[in-house]
Amino acid sequence: MKASDIMSSPAITVGPQTPISDIAALLSGHRISAVPVVEHTRLVGIVSEADLLHRHEISTDRTMPAGPGWLRLFNADSSAAEYTRSHAVHARDIMTRKVVSIAADAAVGEIVALLERRKVKRLPVLRGHELVGIVSRADVVRALAATARSVTTAHPGDDEAIQARLVAELERQPWWSLYSSVLVTGGVVHYRGIIDSYDQRDAARVAAENVPGVRGVEDHRFTMYDIPSMV
Repeated sequence: MKASDIMSSPAITVGPQTPISDIAALLSGHRISAVPVVEHTRLVGIVSEADLLHRHEISTDRTMPAGPGWLRLFNADSSAAEYTRSHAVHARDIMTRKVVSIAADAAVGEIVALLERRKVKRLPVLRGHELVGIVSRADVVRALAATARSVTTAHPGDDEAIQARLVAELERQPWWSLYSSVLVTGGVVHYRGIIDSYDQRDAARVAAENVPGVRGVEDHRFTMYDIPSMV
């Protein structure tokens, strides 16, 4: 599954000259948290809700005392930049210009990794330099929901087939205990042996629950902490 499979397309966009008031109405009306800024089909920026929080119209702009002139010679003065952002009329003056984006053929795993690493909620999707859509955390969740609905229950098969599939999955996992055994009878998975932690018990149960035909899981394994002390 790729970005092009789950993205919202066409993306709602604005231009650099779009009035701030129109952008606020657009975000509110479409219930979206950001909108890409496009000029001649090229992505040039993005405006998010965060960019509209500090505005003079609603008295939320940051008050930046100018301070003595001589002090501004030796310190970075951000008051002018803050004024521009809080009083800007057009998108070009408040948009974020360095936009984190993703390619249309990027895998969903890449999308999730980038969303987490850059701590953003959405990513413009590009094909070359052209904006073709936007993918958000919500789109990833919708993809999960759609996949879950589309998966049909496979033919349960017999206990031997269920056991073979489950064992193959377990043996790929680093947490699977070499001191454990699996037996499937009547569609019920029975685990026996020794485990290092209760987390391994939960993981083994989840692995079994993902195998079509499994009707239940009974874990008879124990940890070393369960053995009564002989002292």
